[in-house]
Amino acid sequence: MPTFGLADNHPRRNVRLDTLVRLRWLAVIGQSTAVLVVYVGLDFELPIWACLAVIALSAWLNIALRLRFHLTQRLEPDRAAWLLAFDIAELAVLIFLTGGLQNPFAFLFLGPVLLSATALPPRFTIMLGAFAVACATVLVFVHYPLPWDDDDPLKLPPIYMMGVWLSILLAIGFIGVYAWQITEESRQLADALAATELVLTREQHLSQLDGLAAAAAHELGTPLSTISVIAKELENAIPADAPHGEDVRLLRSQATRCRDILAKLTELSSSGEPFDRTPLTSLIEEVVAPHRDFGVAIGVSVPDDRAAEPVGARNPAILYGLGNLLENAVDFARERVDVVARWDDETIEVAISDDGPGFAPDILGRIGEPYVTSRRRKPGNDDGEPTGLGLGFFIAKTLLERSGATLTFANRALPSRGAIITLRWNRNEFERLLSFAPT
Repeated sequence: MPTFGLADNHPRRNVRLDTLVRLRWLAVIGQSTAVLVVYVGLDFELPIWACLAVIALSAWLNIALRLRFHLTQRLEPDRAAWLLAFDIAELAVLIFLTGGLQNPFAFLFLGPVLLSATALPPRFTIMLGAFAVACATVLVFVHYPLPWDDDDPLKLPPIYMMGVWLSILLAIGFIGVYAWQITEESRQLADALAATELVLTREQHLSQLDGLAAAAAHELGTPLSTISVIAKELENAIPADAPHGEDVRLLRSQATRCRDILAKLTELSSSGEPFDRTPLTSLIEEVVAPHRDFGVAIGVSVPDDRAAEPVGARNPAILYGLGNLLENAVDFARERVDVVARWDDETIEVAISDDGPGFAPDILGRIGEPYVTSRRRKPGNDDGEPTGLGLGFFIAKTLLERSGATLTFANRALPSRGAIITLRWNRNEFERLLSFAPT
């Protein structure tokens, strides 16, 4: 029997030993009950002691695992695959002793394969599925008679048995692939959400540092002023050639330098306090400014009536989300990106459009899902294949939706080319001061 270690190389592709042990105890109880009901309750002939010996072997393995290993540890995929292969073999022997594929419990071959599809890498699931199919194939031709009434024996035609075999084969393949796909999508979503939380934590940390810098500048301003005044008085009170004259002048110059540094921190903070209320146009300009020097013209269009301009929180989620969408537009634009803002008494709308290749039609309806690549590369600069993991769009969409935005993705109508991303907020929700904190 293989030794079992902690799963270091596959942190997301493993299963707890306790899970397998509990499932096997359920199988032991179910198999024992079925065998005893058929033998005692229905009074059918079957090799009862051989069946109970096979079930006892499975129970013994469970006891050995419980005594030898910590049940809370997670198994490496190959170790878990060995245990599941044992379960398939144990079930195959029981089915062999009780009628082969004529036994309706033959479909339990699906169990270990399904568990592997949800918890182990695909290659182990393929190997276990092939092993289960091989066992089922052998059982078509080699098996003990099905326990039945001797006065009215059951004879199933060969074509029916081939149908049973084929149904098991298709069920293992289809259900295994389906379970793997659903589980893989769940894993990708969990990874993407974890990445989003990391981004939220980073933005929150930066915001906290901004606030701490402002607080430090405010609190340290008074003692530094006192130090500067005293240093100036000392400098005036002692002769220029005094032994400590140079030290006093150095003290005064360094105190002045500290005040200049704190003044810069104060300016940075006053230009954009993390939770200050900011006009929409200022927020857009803050997002656009870092992307103006990449060879792509960025036009910003806002209504002329600035008196009714929305004013909302300088929310890091909105800044990051808009910045990510704008960066994507700049990366794929040929010559120009346009940012158009509109508002009325009820809604706020921001549209980001470019003149690039646009979104691939086959994934346009799935943009924003994790690991869905949303764009094709610029023509003439590549092979036309999609680029990126699609995780950036997922994070941006998640952050913006948490701020109350609704996003729509579309391509420009022909003959124009390019992509259009439209964001809409309820004005009252946008203007509400949001205290940004990741969940």
